Amino acid sequence: MNEMDTCPLKSISLEEAMKRQFKLVDIITRHFHGEELLTLGDLGVVKGLNKPRFTKKVEAALAEYFGAEKAMLVRGAGTGALRFGFMSFLKPGDKLLVHDAPIYPTSKTTLEFMGVQAVHADFHNHEQIKNVIERNPGLKGVLIQHTRQKMDDHYDLTETIEAIRSVSPNLTIITDDNYAAMKVEKIGTQAGADLATFSLFKLLGPEGIGLILGKERFINQIEKLNYSGGSQVQGYEALEAIRGLVYAPVMLAIQANVNEELVRLLNNGEVAGVKKAYLTNAQSKVLLVELDEPIAEEVLKQANELGAAPNPVGAESKYEIVPMFYRVSGTFLAAEPSLAKRMIRINPLRSGVETIVRILRTSIERVTENR
Repeated sequence: MNEMDTCPLKSISLEEAMKRQFKLVDIITRHFHGEELLTLGDLGVVKGLNKPRFTKKVEAALAEYFGAEKAMLVRGAGTGALRFGFMSFLKPGDKLLVHDAPIYPTSKTTLEFMGVQAVHADFHNHEQIKNVIERNPGLKGVLIQHTRQKMDDHYDLTETIEAIRSVSPNLTIITDDNYAAMKVEKIGTQAGADLATFSLFKLLGPEGIGLILGKERFINQIEKLNYSGGSQVQGYEALEAIRGLVYAPVMLAIQANVNEELVRLLNNGEVAGVKKAYLTNAQSKVLLVELDEPIAEEVLKQANELGAAPNPVGAESKYEIVPMFYRVSGTFLAAEPSLAKRMIRINPLRSGVETIVRILRTSIERVTENR
């Protein structure tokens, strides 16, 4: 395999992560009485709000934290948030501008089911973006995945949004901020997008809860789609979501530090059998380890025996503690199928450098000894 370049998103520092935790807690105190935070919240549809009171309070706090006009908690995690976002401004037959790369599978399924036509442009090439928009006057919006879809992706979110706005100021822009929110300086709406979406399950929150925030007119449409009481996020779920979000930035900053140290060690020859280590967003910020031999599948089996998680639950959910040793992501494999035999993906999750080095070294040794 040839030498390759990766360009992972820049993680915020541990000091900045602490500031974000403190900011969110301060905002929470401005929206809740103290005793309310020592409860599990309320249930049902409240007259005048059409949702639980605690859900409404959490949404208001999150809108303030992210500097958005409005925020809404939805069912379906990140996929559900994106799906409702699409439904707020797209109809069957509409055209949506996307990056010239494999679309994340759940997003692709939603767009196909809705009958939305994807129009591709290389988001690294601002002139191409402008030309494609000008050649497609019927475009209804743009989807930008904040994290990487291909290994060599390096487009800047803010610059990409600015390029789109320069030729079509009113085009609706929605961002998929899964695996980026609470890790990087800005999410989509903070960079100029109309809507930002991500899963709170990936940020230590409850199963199946997502967040969509941005322009009020779009959020209002989504609220109409979720009018029934059965579709509402309940008060206890909303409180659990914001509690998890409080802890997420510091946890993720520690995880980023572990990744940085692992890259340094592995590229200095710490583990025999490792050719090269890379940091990338695939989709979460992870370590890609290229092996000297095409033994990736066997190494993954051994890592599982040694206590590493073999697959994600929510990819950084509250249940994921031990490091994850996993195949390269589906979108990366779609772009480069040869990676399957020679490369593995490692996410430290809550573990330290020593644990990951031990499991990787022992896994490779066991495989090579048995060949």
